[in-house]
Amino acid sequence: MERRYFTAAATVLAAFLGGAAQAQDELSGDTRLACEAVLCLSTGSPPAECAPALRRYFSISHRRLAQTIRLRDSFLRLCPTAQQTPQMSALITAQAQGAGRCDAAALNAALQGAERGAVQVDNRLPAHCMAYVTHAYTDFTGTLPRYVGVPERGGHWVAPLEYAHAQRVYDARILAEDAARASDGGGS
Repeated sequence: MERRYFTAAATVLAAFLGGAAQAQDELSGDTRLACEAVLCLSTGSPPAECAPALRRYFSISHRRLAQTIRLRDSFLRLCPTAQQTPQMSALITAQAQGAGRCDAAALNAALQGAERGAVQVDNRLPAHCMAYVTHAYTDFTGTLPRYVGVPERGGHWVAPLEYAHAQRVYDARILAEDAARASDGGGS
């Protein structure tokens, strides 16, 4: 486990163990789930024990994205450690804005832009994803989506385990398109 993830885990666990008064009172309900969610959202590979906390976090949904983010932020801030340091406060903000919005499917859907009738998917992570995945208390090593190709030629985001295969498929498609263009151009 990377040091920065361990730091986040230790900080969140302080909510359970920190202070004499808190040491005797175990967190429960949404407060406990919020602390667990903060910890679980700090890694790209949460363990199975994270299921209840993540289910609660992702169940917070509103028809407007901005409202969903605000409600999720409020939920995470139920954890007593959320405001202890500026770094923890920034982590909560980054998680509320990025969690669930920075995987390959979400990026492909959100980063589409039409240019000359063709749909293009931007190859740059949005600012909210960068803030989330590069925060000092998160560890997304080996779990970040990767971009295949270039936007102008149908590039797209894929899960890291699918990257090698997706790159081969993309390269074969580009070769076929280029060959078809060359044969069409040469015969005209």
